[in-house]
Amino acid sequence: MAELEVKLYQLGDLGTNCYIVSNKETKEAIVVDPADNADFIYRSLTDAGLACVGIFLTHGHYDHIGALDDLRKLTGVKAYASENEKQVLESRTGNLSAVFGHPLETSADIYLQDGQEVAVLGTVVRCISVPGHTIGGMCYYFAEEHLLFTGDTLFASSVGRSDFPTGNEQDLLEAIETKLLVLPEETAVYPGHNGTSRIGRERKFNPFFS
Repeated sequence: MAELEVKLYQLGDLGTNCYIVSNKETKEAIVVDPADNADFIYRSLTDAGLACVGIFLTHGHYDHIGALDDLRKLTGVKAYASENEKQVLESRTGNLSAVFGHPLETSADIYLQDGQEVAVLGTVVRCISVPGHTIGGMCYYFAEEHLLFTGDTLFASSVGRSDFPTGNEQDLLEAIETKLLVLPEETAVYPGHNGTSRIGRERKFNPFFS
C-alpha cells in the first residue's frame, strides 16, 4: 500500500474540486480534474517538490477541464479519460464550454475502459465507469488506500445532475448503487464539488438511496 496524500483546491467560477494526489515517498503526483488556472496548479506541484506523472479526468465538462491543455503543456504528461467521454471532450456544446463563454474542444491522450487498472503512484487505480451525469463519467478507485474520486456522480448526501447532454438519471443512480455503494464503507469519497464523505455514510444517509 502506498502512502498517498490528497490536496483539494476549489478552482474556477463554480468552485470545482481539483485534487493533487501524491506519493509521500516518491514525490510523484497526479492531478484529478484540472478545473482552472493551470499556473496555480503547476505552482502547487512545484512548490511541494512534486513531479506530475498524469492528469485524470472524471468527465469532460468545462468546469473540470478548463486548465487541461495548459497544464498538459506545462507538465508534459498525458491525460486519461473514459473512452466513452471522447465525444463530450471534443464538443464545445457537449462539454458546456460554449455556455461558459470559453469555447473549448480538447481530448485525452489515453482512453480508459470500465474496470481497467492503471499502475500509478506506486499503487494501482481502478477505473469505474459511472455514466449518467455524462455518458463517459469515470470514477478512480485506489482500493488499497481506500480512496475514491467520483467527479460529479456521487456527492456528499447527493448525486450529480443528469439533465445535461448525454446525461441519464436512471443510468446514474443504477451505476452509483451497483458500482460505488458496494465498495468498503471506509472508502473516502472525493467528489467534484463541495465536501468529502465516506461510502458508509452515503450508503446510510444519502437520500437518493437510503
